[in-house]
Amino acid sequence: MKGTYLLLIRIFKNSKIRVGALGFLNFRKGFYVYVGSAMGGLEQRINRHLRKNKKTFWHIDYLLNNRGAKIIKVFYKESEEKEECKIAGKVSKLGEHILGFGCSDCRCESHLFRIKNPKVLESLNFSEYNKSKN
Repeated sequence: MKGTYLLLIRIFKNSKIRVGALGFLNFRKGFYVYVGSAMGGLEQRINRHLRKNKKTFWHIDYLLNNRGAKIIKVFYKESEEKEECKIAGKVSKLGEHILGFGCSDCRCESHLFRIKNPKVLESLNFSEYNKSKN
């Protein structure tokens, strides 16, 4: 499978987290959406994010390694074309961006967004990822 995925993350308390070269970032309590893609193994990439023990490689790894952050749901969309930046543009209209997060290899402002209501993600027409089914 190839495509784009969304991680719905909940941060349970205000936190200051070191995120690689970005340094320390302040995260307010609430819901966040991370937009990623995997053009060579969508299911493997999602399962990597869901694992607790992993090396920190991407910005998202630093956030997810924090005890106060937890993936609540995962959504995905299969595609032969890389749509990560296009989807990040859509999600940016649904919340506020975390400047520079997850986008060091593109021209986007961010691939992580703080949103008030997770139900807004329904408008993106992604499928919910269920590890036991996939």
